[in-house]
Amino acid sequence: MKKIILFSFLFLNAWFSFAQKQMPNVNLVNDNNQTVNVKNDFNEKDKLYVFAFWATWCAPCLNELDAINELYDTWKTELSMELVAVSIDDTRTQKRVKPLLNGKKWTYTILLDTNQDLKRALSIANVPYTIVVKNQKIVYIHNGYSQGAEIELYNKLKEL
Repeated sequence: MKKIILFSFLFLNAWFSFAQKQMPNVNLVNDNNQTVNVKNDFNEKDKLYVFAFWATWCAPCLNELDAINELYDTWKTELSMELVAVSIDDTRTQKRVKPLLNGKKWTYTILLDTNQDLKRALSIANVPYTIVVKNQKIVYIHNGYSQGAEIELYNKLKEL
């Protein structure tokens, strides 16, 4: 009986570990209300996709995206990368997203995870949360933001 329990535990642990290494097959809408699949639409070979999860009510999220925005053009010319800002605002707060985006003038790809399907699929507890994907595999995860963390992210992207 102990062997069965141990085997089951090891199998489930290995399965969950594998599940977290691949991007899930989830459809979201972009800020133009077009459906986008996070696994299939962001799959250019050897390109880095930085998925930054944020919300309108999250000040550290906005600070992070503003800080990256100042460097983004340089990052795109030096690295093969794209930043995808995924709003986790729910139906109560999603009406704040468009006005905020109009004021920010971010050039990022914006996705709306209003049902929090992608957030749940990736077991994200809180934002800001950043995932770097290369060749459909999650290669880096970072949670939280403090001033200067964008430089740490850039250095990590250069390594990948």
